[in-house]
Amino acid sequence: MNASAFRYNIVIAIGAALLFVPFLGAVHLFDWDEINFAECAREMLVTHDYFSVKINYQAFWEKPPIFIWMQALSMSLFGINEFAARLPNAICGVVTLLVLFNIGRRLVDERFGLFWVLAYAGSFLPNFYFKSGIIDPWFNLFIFLGIYFFIGFTNNKNTKQLIYSAIFIGLAILTKGPVAGLILGLCIGTFWALKRFQSFMSVRHIFIYALAVSFVGGLWFLMLAVTGHADIIKEFFIYQVRLFNTQDAGHGGPFFYHWIVLLIGCFPLSIFALRAFRRSSYDTPYQKHFKLWMLILFWVVLILFSLVKTKIVHYSSLCYFPLSFLGAYVVYKLVAGELKWKKSTNVLLMVFASIIGIAISALPIIDKYKQTLIDSDYIKDKFAVENLKTTVAWSGAEWLIGIVLIVGVGGMLLLIKQGKIKWGIVGIFSFSLFAVNIASVVVVPRIEQYSQGAAIEFYEYLQGKDCYVETISFKSYAHLFYTKKQLQTNQSSYNSDWLSRGEIDKPVYFVSKITALDDVAKYYSELKEIYRKNGFVFWLRLPKK
Repeated sequence: MNASAFRYNIVIAIGAALLFVPFLGAVHLFDWDEINFAECAREMLVTHDYFSVKINYQAFWEKPPIFIWMQALSMSLFGINEFAARLPNAICGVVTLLVLFNIGRRLVDERFGLFWVLAYAGSFLPNFYFKSGIIDPWFNLFIFLGIYFFIGFTNNKNTKQLIYSAIFIGLAILTKGPVAGLILGLCIGTFWALKRFQSFMSVRHIFIYALAVSFVGGLWFLMLAVTGHADIIKEFFIYQVRLFNTQDAGHGGPFFYHWIVLLIGCFPLSIFALRAFRRSSYDTPYQKHFKLWMLILFWVVLILFSLVKTKIVHYSSLCYFPLSFLGAYVVYKLVAGELKWKKSTNVLLMVFASIIGIAISALPIIDKYKQTLIDSDYIKDKFAVENLKTTVAWSGAEWLIGIVLIVGVGGMLLLIKQGKIKWGIVGIFSFSLFAVNIASVVVVPRIEQYSQGAAIEFYEYLQGKDCYVETISFKSYAHLFYTKKQLQTNQSSYNSDWLSRGEIDKPVYFVSKITALDDVAKYYSELKEIYRKNGFVFWLRLPKK
């Protein structure tokens, strides 16, 4: 690494840390996924059992342990809180941007590496995910590195790169499961088909790769089997199959769900990337080879998760890597004069900046006129109506975030019209970077107050009290994490039927949504309502004297 590249690495690392680490604890963890993983890590610390993954102190077979270990380590250093739960992904953000810069500079040059970093960090969802506590940032990075080294192997047949690829794919499997191997296999199969089924791996290479992936990715599963926990392995794979074939608790959506998510959520890089889906020019053979693999990765992930019945935003987040490469590729070509700026790009950038800017600016305005909206009876979901009634302190200036984005992008397009393409593009990503970071600090905490604030407030009130807490008719992990539930000696307390109808030994607090009142009246007759707030209803059941 030369002196220039070293300096850029230092600047990128410091800049990424400043982007992703501050304000990590500014908002409560969101149900489900954020709290789910954080609670698994908290229970590891409570039980001192770092081998088994548990939720509500029961075996949890949905996810392997690597990310949970990261969170448990972070919590052991910084306490059981939101900051510690999200810190591993902030670190992942720093590592990811360094990886992109260094791959980019080796592939093309330092300027390309910088454009790739800017495209990734300066777009909405890719930036925001490093401030979250979900598994996907590390999972995606491991898969991307596995594919990156596999690309290198297909180019030069270097066995060392093949082993590196296998190690990272194995780590991805240990992070979220066998879907990592499925994605790699689909990418390899697609590449093989595009090359008209010409052989590019010897039997020896296939054996080495399979052995290395199996050793790393299967190590935890092997240890489970050896220690008599084969039932967890069985349930884990049953869950993986079910996730592909059925909707998970209402998380469904149309086939094009992820297409829309990527187009809007990855603004502005998605707009630039649209021009990359065509034949390359001015590229070296290896650059064309790399671009082909990025296109393969993008389409494999997008189509795979469009076919999966469960639709959740972060399922397509692995697309951020190839999409950001394609966006940086177009930006580089535009700045170098190898591509010409098109009026259609102006239109798309302005339209999508306006959509996102108006959406951000509308939130405090909707709150101001929410009673009119409620009285109109336009919203049919009673829980959503009660959420909207939440008293949230808006300063009144939050709408400026969206306006700054719209005006900033418009101004940069005028700069581009004057021929200053590089600075105009850098400015567009900079305004996007500003908007997503300010919104995450100013807007997201207020959204959280509407969606789950009343419930979290209730759970935190019950911390340290000698009682049980359970939810009715909705899935949640928030009551476990925010009451700091301890391991119970009474095993019956893990049975919701016992909590609602059995001979309980201490008070039980229940939380339901207002839409479940009929169910409570029908099936939970012994519960007494304490109060209701912002769509949640809080109940109490006392032991019989």
